[in-house]
Amino acid sequence: MGDVVNIFVKSVFIDNMIFAYFLGMCSYLAVSKSVKISAGLGLAVLFMLAITVPISYLLNRYVLSSGALAWVSESLRGIDLSFLSFIFFIAIIASIVQIVEMVVERFAPTLHSSLGIFLPLIAVNCAILGGSLFMQERGYQTLGEAAAFGLGSGVGWLLAIVGIAAIREKLAYSNVPAPLQGLGITFIVTGLMGIAFMCFMGIKL
Repeated sequence: MGDVVNIFVKSVFIDNMIFAYFLGMCSYLAVSKSVKISAGLGLAVLFMLAITVPISYLLNRYVLSSGALAWVSESLRGIDLSFLSFIFFIAIIASIVQIVEMVVERFAPTLHSSLGIFLPLIAVNCAILGGSLFMQERGYQTLGEAAAFGLGSGVGWLLAIVGIAAIREKLAYSNVPAPLQGLGITFIVTGLMGIAFMCFMGIKL
């Protein structure tokens, strides 16, 4: 249980997808002008990571990795399908994105129209694919660890985009120098937020 908590906390604060690996920056910069819209996109990304990472873990463990097919037949033990990881992970992400888009369009049409093209573009959000690839690279041993990593990564991305959106809304009433208005001050604030999140490095529960 302690390992699961550590993985969750680390993925939220220390290995944050935005501040540690700069994954999902396109949506982070383009959509983070409103807290409401940012929260909607952040929740969609959180849902995607919480679902796709555990599914990718099961697929990797029982189908793709070397010897994973031994549970089907001992004659298949020598098969290694790990070279298909990218294709399978992307297929899982694209399928679930379609479900998320249909649900949001059905139950939150205003949010759907506000997010515009960025909702279907979740399918190519590198933070989501990065979650599955990091899970595979780090070799988590249990489904619980993979799920904690996916959920924590989603929570971290949500905190990052909602945080920058709240700051950008306040900056609209601030006297920002003309050359820094817009993306300039956003990059500066993002750097400062990244430094702030570095304060959690070394934490171990």
